[in-house]
This record gives sequence, C-alpha cells and structure tokens, in this order.
Amino acid sequence: MYRGRQAETPLLNAMLKYVKDGVVPFHTPGHKQGKGIHPLLGELISKETLELDLALMEELDDFHEPHGCIKKAQDLAAELYGADHSFFVINGTTGGIYAMIMTIAGPGDKIIVPRNAHRSIIGGIILNGAIPVFMHPAVDHDLGLAMGVTPETVEITVKQHPDAKGVLIINPTYYGVSTDLKKIVDIVHEHNMVVIVDEAHGPHLKFDERLPLQALDAGADICAQSTHKIIGALTQCSIVHCREGRISVPRLKAMLQLVQSTSPNYILLASLDVARMQMALQGRELISKSIELAEWVRREINTIPGLYCFGKEKIGESGVYSIDPTKVTVSVKELGLRGAEAERILRHQYKVQVELSDIYNILFLITLGDTEKEAAILVDALRDMAAKYARSCDFSTMNTACVSVRYPEPPEGVLSPREALFGNQCTVPFKHSAGHICAEIVTFYPPGIPLLCPGERITQEIINYCDQLQKAGLHISGPEDYTLKTIKVVD
Repeated sequence: MYRGRQAETPLLNAMLKYVKDGVVPFHTPGHKQGKGIHPLLGELISKETLELDLALMEELDDFHEPHGCIKKAQDLAAELYGADHSFFVINGTTGGIYAMIMTIAGPGDKIIVPRNAHRSIIGGIILNGAIPVFMHPAVDHDLGLAMGVTPETVEITVKQHPDAKGVLIINPTYYGVSTDLKKIVDIVHEHNMVVIVDEAHGPHLKFDERLPLQALDAGADICAQSTHKIIGALTQCSIVHCREGRISVPRLKAMLQLVQSTSPNYILLASLDVARMQMALQGRELISKSIELAEWVRREINTIPGLYCFGKEKIGESGVYSIDPTKVTVSVKELGLRGAEAERILRHQYKVQVELSDIYNILFLITLGDTEKEAAILVDALRDMAAKYARSCDFSTMNTACVSVRYPEPPEGVLSPREALFGNQCTVPFKHSAGHICAEIVTFYPPGIPLLCPGERITQEIINYCDQLQKAGLHISGPEDYTLKTIKVVD
C-alpha cells in the first residue's frame, strides 16, 4: 500500500540499537534487561523481549517531549492516517478520551455526548468538571442495542445548546454500527463547535472502502483509536489523531502528559510503531481478508435456526448509516438463551471465547489474526450449541431472553458529575430514593444506555423501571451495590 518511509520502524530500531551496543544499565527497570527477573516470569517472556524493557534516555527520546525516534514514529502514524498530528497513548483509549475532553472543555463548560457513553467518557467529564448534555442514540429494540446518534438529533441538540464547546460521537459502536458522521461533522462545524470522535473500534477503517468512513476523513477535529483492539498493537495501545485549527495542539500535549505515565513501557510503544508499519504495507490485504472471512461467518450463522447475525440489511434504519462487517453480533434470543448463558456454554463446552455478551447477544471480532480454521470452529460451535441448548421463550415465566426493553424519560441534571461524585454522599434504599440526586452510574444491559448518571435526579418512574428490569433478570452495571437495594446519593 505504502512504501518508502512507511516501511521504517524508527522507535523499534532505536531500541534494538541500544541493546546491540552492549550498554551496562544502571537505570530502571530494576530487573536490568531480564537478568534479575524471577524464572517464573523469565521462562514465559523471551530474553530478547526483556532486553527491550527500557527507560527514557537520550537515544530513546522523551515520550512527553519527543524530538527523536518517538516523534518520527508518531509522524509516520499521522502521515498514514491523514492527521496533522498523532500521539501514542499507552493507557488505552480511555487515556486518549480523557485528554481529548480536557483539551476542548474545562470546569463548567458544556460538552454534548451520547447517552450510551462509555465509562471513560463520563470519567473524562468527571475529571475536568464539564457539564454533559446527553443525546439519545437510536435503539433497535429487537436486538436490544443502542445504535448511532442521528444527525437530526445532533442538530437539535447543538441548536438548544449553542454555548457547548464540542460534540463527542461514538463511531463506530462496539457492535460495528456507524452513523452518518460526515453529515454530523458538517452540522457541528456550522455551529462553530469541535467534533471529537471515540473511534476506539475503528483503527482499521482507513484500509477498505467497504468499511465505515474513518473520523479524520469525515472531517472530525480529533479522534482516539484503539490500535490494540482490531489491529496488531499490544493491549493498552492507542493513538490520538488531530487536525490543527479548532484543536490547540499545545493544550492537547499538556493534557496527554497529565493522564499518562512518566515511565512509559517501551515495548508497548514499539508495538504501536510496528502495527502502523504493518498496516501501511499490508493493511488493505489484511483487512480485506478479515471482511471476507467475517461475511462468510455471518452467512453461515444466518443458516442456523434460532440465531441471527445482523448486517447490511440494517443500513437505513434509524442510527445505522453503515456497518463494520468484522463485528459479528449474534442474537441468541430466539434460542431462549441469554447472552451470558451462551457465552458460558461456548467457553466451557466448546473452548470458544466471545468478546462480550449482553442480554440478547454475543459479539465476536474477526481480525487480521483469524483464519478459515478459527472461523469454522466458531460456526461449528454455534451450530452445535443451537441444536443442543435451545429452549422455548416463555413470557409467563419472564424468560429474560424474551423481555422487551424500552427506556423511560431521561432524568433532570442538577449537578455536574464531578460535583456529585466528589461531594458529600450517603446511601439510601433505592426504592425510597426518588427526589435524591444520584452519585453513581446505573446502567442495564441491553442496550447499555445509563438510566442514571452522577448529578441526575432520581425519579419514581426510573425506580419502577429498574425494578421491572431486575425482575426480568437483566444485567446491571455501575453502582457499588450491584443488587440495587441501595444507591449512593448526594447528601
């Protein structure tokens, strides 16, 4: 795909040169290139890898003020993805999202975000004291999934809140659903706001036209991609890309320094360098193969009675502009199973591990690491599970796989999430909490849209609704008391 400079790995090369020079280390880490490590770990990690566990020094550049090999590696990433600047992040896209939010907004500033925001988005808002303005995504009630936020919803929200600093969009979703991002970017820019994109699940979008449009190509100002989730970097490795203009690059650098370690793991950094090189040289070929494999898996699954794997037929429905086919979402509702049950069956009976499960669905990722062999194992396991474990949906017994999920009106925001989280708190019985200001996040799956966020007033409607969902056996996430007998509120 690319040649010339993109075939280089400047950071990895600098690390290898340092080791080859035979330097006697009197610096961190304490295991001194593996010589002091316990055999239990030393037998698992190769000597060559442990030698590359290095620290900041002149020829290895400064992670927070790079001018050498790290800067060269980051500049190559920017060139590949079409950014003005790219920055390596080694505490996951969570760290990147924190930095992006703190770059465009400060305490008391409004930021428009989807209601189904990942906890890292809420965490970033809590850290910087911003005020979230929530937009509701479209919901597919049959699948029990939150889809994308529509351009129409974005336009209404930015007109209602012209003083907001920016709009954050999740695109694509965990389940591979993409909204019309280009149209949203145009709407937001017309109102002189910044567009942030949580593109955690999109580091591969650049490399095949059958995939949704990547954020930078849609005109977004800044985005964060989880390089480790879909392509070849190690876990925790992400990249933040930005364009100059609406983004203050010095401020972004400062915020990245604030949320990242001063002792970066060079092996993680090198994996970002190599993953970028791999995509530059082989990205189109690798991603094309992943798409074709995923489409074969999807076709096969849709021949299995009781299973359904959505795809292009959803395009055009509310919140669905395009689909990433490498995300294989399988509804097990018609088998009478919950997603968590199907996950356990696959793991323990077939040694197949899903990416995640919710009440109706199980999700599989097809990536550059998969072949026809793994795809066939997956399809065979699903076919056998469907034949052996199906049971009828009995609404009279509240079989949780058959419950329809609909949400009440969103609650009133009274305090900022930061004020609620750091203020005085007390614990009250949830059934008697109406009127109190919530100090926790309360989310049920599906479809993973928070019913309550810190700073919002609890209503009797929400209490009653939560009780219905609990009786139906839906999964709850967020509160300290996961049984929801009690809840933390602002005192």
